[in-house]
Amino acid sequence: MTISGMGVVVRKAGEPAKLEEILLEEPGPGEVLIRIQASGVCHTDLMYRDGKISDEFPYLLGHEGAGIVQSVGEGVTTPAVGDYVILAWRAPCGKCRFCQLGQPNLCSASLNSQPRMTTKSECKVLSPALGIGTFCTHTVVAASQAIPVPTECPPSQACLIGCGVMTGVGAALYTAAVRRGSTVAVYGAGGVGCSVIMGAKLARAGKIIAVDIAQNKLDWAREFGATDVVDASKTDPVEAIKSLTRGNGVDYSFEAVGSPSTLLQALWSRDLAGTCTLIGVPDPSMKMELPMLQFFGLGGSLRVSWYGDCLPSRDFPLLANWYINGELDLDRAVTREIGLEDAEAAFEAMERGETLRSVIRIP
Repeated sequence: MTISGMGVVVRKAGEPAKLEEILLEEPGPGEVLIRIQASGVCHTDLMYRDGKISDEFPYLLGHEGAGIVQSVGEGVTTPAVGDYVILAWRAPCGKCRFCQLGQPNLCSASLNSQPRMTTKSECKVLSPALGIGTFCTHTVVAASQAIPVPTECPPSQACLIGCGVMTGVGAALYTAAVRRGSTVAVYGAGGVGCSVIMGAKLARAGKIIAVDIAQNKLDWAREFGATDVVDASKTDPVEAIKSLTRGNGVDYSFEAVGSPSTLLQALWSRDLAGTCTLIGVPDPSMKMELPMLQFFGLGGSLRVSWYGDCLPSRDFPLLANWYINGELDLDRAVTREIGLEDAEAAFEAMERGETLRSVIRIP
């Protein structure tokens, strides 16, 4: 049976995203149909719209989603129809070399459903962003991508766990493994950067320094737990961080922008043997020249965090419960709630730096 729904589609790089009627097939074996209740508008979706991820147009945008399981395909026992779930854009396959080594967070063959969504107007197969597609009324995903969570975590907050919040919190807790009492610098105080700050606060870091060029984002950073802020438009952030850490630099630095210049600043902001973690997604054309002797002399490590090195089946319920218990401030992360028809306006607001997250709500 074919299901009719609505979705935000972009057909060519740089074109405005538009709300269209879409058609969905019933879920196949190992798949589930989700009725989307909320979806966060992430910068990665903007990169898909602009053709900076790949060129498999047309795209069904969105990858931060929460909703209800409406139907399940053959062989699916979990989740069940009616379950409230957050969608994960990576789901361990259980068979690749990393899964077999007990490192499912590094799975090299993440499970996704077969593309089952098309445009109604000309029946073109849609490429769902990050294998999900959540700017829509309904989507089909692999069953293991739909993670049941407590209903006490509302959809607008729950959907953010599906990418941005998990990425930032996981980068602090898992990728870098921030220690109690340590010093932390976060370059970029947008949605992911503020989530790193929340993660560092959960880890009981002693000093958390936020760096940005926008005053409103530095204000947000303080609200999420930054102990100090640095306006990089007015001062050298590396020198400012050194002065805030007795000339030493921080134990952990995080780059949540995706820029070669800020990554270099994050590297040089570290203390001896400190850890720098790259989270921001760079433009494919970007390159960085690294002074090797300077890097060698400082020691430590440069790491890349994919999805916060999380295991969605373990971590999504954990973060949802942290929210319910008042330990994770997801209410503050929602700047505004909008409709599906407002997706393009949300991208414009994002580019102007006005929002941490716009969240699409679907009745």
